Amino acid sequence: MTKIDVLLGLQWGDEGKGKIVDVLTPRYDVIARFQGGPNAGHTLEFNGTKHVLHIIPSGIFHQDKINLIGNGVLIEPRIFRQEIDALTEKGVDATRNLYISQKAHLILPTHRMMDAANEQAKGGAKIGSTLKGIGPAYTDKIARNGIRVGDILAPDFVERYGQLKRQHLTMARAMGFDVDAFRIDGLDLGQYEQLWMESLGTLKRFRFVSSEYFINQCLREGKKILAEGAQAMMLDIDFGTYPFVTSSNTITAGVCTGLGVPPGTIGRVMGITKAYCTRVGAGPFPTELFDETGRRLCELGHEFGATTGRPRRCGWIDIPALRYACMINGVTDLFVTKPDVMNDFDEVCMCTAYDIDGQRTDEIPFHYNTADIHPVLTAHQGWKQSLQGITEYAALPAALRSYLAEIERLTGVGIAAVSISPDRKDVLFKQ
Repeated sequence: MTKIDVLLGLQWGDEGKGKIVDVLTPRYDVIARFQGGPNAGHTLEFNGTKHVLHIIPSGIFHQDKINLIGNGVLIEPRIFRQEIDALTEKGVDATRNLYISQKAHLILPTHRMMDAANEQAKGGAKIGSTLKGIGPAYTDKIARNGIRVGDILAPDFVERYGQLKRQHLTMARAMGFDVDAFRIDGLDLGQYEQLWMESLGTLKRFRFVSSEYFINQCLREGKKILAEGAQAMMLDIDFGTYPFVTSSNTITAGVCTGLGVPPGTIGRVMGITKAYCTRVGAGPFPTELFDETGRRLCELGHEFGATTGRPRRCGWIDIPALRYACMINGVTDLFVTKPDVMNDFDEVCMCTAYDIDGQRTDEIPFHYNTADIHPVLTAHQGWKQSLQGITEYAALPAALRSYLAEIERLTGVGIAAVSISPDRKDVLFKQ
């Protein structure tokens, strides 16, 4: 039996997972999403065109590859339809190679309303949600109230939908939320709901499968499978910077529950990290830069969320957090992205430890959110040259190779490849 390789983010998201999945897809037969939903924004760029995917796996542009939305994923039908329409405009017929788990849960319009209501109730302590309904949908899943993809074919679907909608409206009003003033994409709840219902027709055009049987059969047939993660390790519901996290398990273990496979089927674990750090929304960020360097990283790196459009917070690479991520996930291979953003820097820094109340540590503390953390920084010489046109890892500037070698030494994990531009052709494999 073959193994399932895993690709996931090791920071706070936006590491460039979509591009790396697209580059690796020719080596695999099946690309499977195992968690998250439209809060993800996987950006791919090729032939001079940028493509952003939210729910659909990043292997969809390879029509000879199977793409699977697993049971751990959340689907918002209206957003799914928009994504399918955008693919169709690009000449991609996703009905040919996209399969959807019957057990994947649906995000209702009122889930998105509850997301906004919850953020409003938190006031200054809000977590910076994408407002796509992720948290409330996972809440209903855990509370055993959720509606799954397979349920839209049931004769009592409309009744069940209406019952859950009424529950949400009652809760929102009890929280003091103005339901009548709520808008999604400029539409009131009733208008958006109509589009949502119409979008179920698009969803029904696809093949619904029992994904646990489907993926295990693929393994028995010797198919090569890549599990594509969304968000990232430091946003994991259990091991991330709680409560400033997403609502699913973004780690390697999430593959088992999000696809229905045993732990022994996991093969290589490929972790993606930027050469620096970014974060969207609230939450701790020990290496965040509030100076001109931070602004340059944001500007040069085009650091704006693919889903929210919000500017990302920027800072130096955080080795304690990266080493923690490698440990939790069993990372076997590192992929480093965007060193080209720092081409003009005289020096670049990395955080190698934390100073907390006068004590030095390289571990993530329980009170990560409230501790007074001072990053211990080590400066490295900048490479001071463009990386454009470089086609081999060994041809990278010596200063950059030294910086990458230090990441390997401190994490204990070898670098498999480096991405030096947004284009799929600019991924340099080390061997």
